[in-house]
Amino acid sequence: MSSILKISSGQYSDAGIKDSNDDACGVRVPDPSLLNTKGIAAVIADGMSGSEAGKEAADACVRGFLTDYFTTPESWSTETAGEKILSALNRWLYAQGHHHYESTSAMVTTLSVLVIKSATAHLFHVGDTRIYRMRQGKLECLTNDHRVHVSADKNYLSRAMGIELHMEIDYRSLPVEVDDVYLLTTDGVHDYLDDTALAEFIYASGKELDKTAHAIVASALEQGSHDNVSCAILTVAELPHQNEHEFYQQFSELPFPPPLETGMVLDGYEIIRELHASKRTQVYLAQDRETHTRVIMKTPSVNYEDDPEYIDRFLHEEWAGRRIKNQHVLKILKPHTQRQCLYYVTEYIEGPTLRQWMHDNPQPAIEDV
Repeated sequence: MSSILKISSGQYSDAGIKDSNDDACGVRVPDPSLLNTKGIAAVIADGMSGSEAGKEAADACVRGFLTDYFTTPESWSTETAGEKILSALNRWLYAQGHHHYESTSAMVTTLSVLVIKSATAHLFHVGDTRIYRMRQGKLECLTNDHRVHVSADKNYLSRAMGIELHMEIDYRSLPVEVDDVYLLTTDGVHDYLDDTALAEFIYASGKELDKTAHAIVASALEQGSHDNVSCAILTVAELPHQNEHEFYQQFSELPFPPPLETGMVLDGYEIIRELHASKRTQVYLAQDRETHTRVIMKTPSVNYEDDPEYIDRFLHEEWAGRRIKNQHVLKILKPHTQRQCLYYVTEYIEGPTLRQWMHDNPQPAIEDV
């Protein structure tokens, strides 16, 4: 973790075999003054080829979001800011199509937006453009295509920007990890390159992500794509510390671990013995099976499994402890793998407990204390 968000990005768009390119994509990494409050934004859009002004619609959405998002009030949440901007853009597209082209389907486009702010990814989506995430070698599509299939070879968009005055936008937020790779594509790419092919390009990508984006587009055309082809790639190099809300959101829904016994293994930590147990918490000595170092594991008591205030306090202990960097304070360690239940791990310092020391030294000298 660092104090700022660092992202590498690349993009490429091509008309393919068509005369004009109705796709649009863009990435904006703002000045440091906005990076902490707004993060970065990536947008991809595919203007509907059957509409009269699909290209104009796609360009307007990409430019509009990348401009307007960074001017929204800081008091707005990312979700509120994104939804207000997209609702305004949708109304504008609908009105322009109706008044200038005398058609409610003249300015229509798909749209997928990725905002990475602090240590959270925010996704806004309508249509059949896609956002993928590569994490620890696994490629996952994070969006759902808004398509209706009427036959094996015929389908149409069920949702898009500009079709209706009021539009439903898919929104979700997800925690971000260092080395995550995000890929945004139009259907001219992902209809011709499956997940395995896309993953191979990401595996092989170096620092020049524009070249990787170009290679993906070229491969889609080689595979017979007869549409416009576009993609954008973002790699997360560094992340700032999670804020308290992000930390709670990530871990508050984890189940409590069962009572642990010697020899049991939880997320790569082998329990050696129980050191302390009360009606509120349990503390265990454990060994990290990856590094073979001893650690301390603290788990919440199942007596408070349905107590949200207790869970908040337990999470706050870890969140506050992670932010303290001092040689005189016990370090809270980050687990190697994604946690399956609620606990936290600290370094192990061999020696008597404070209570034991007080028992052994009932009247210590001031200098010893």
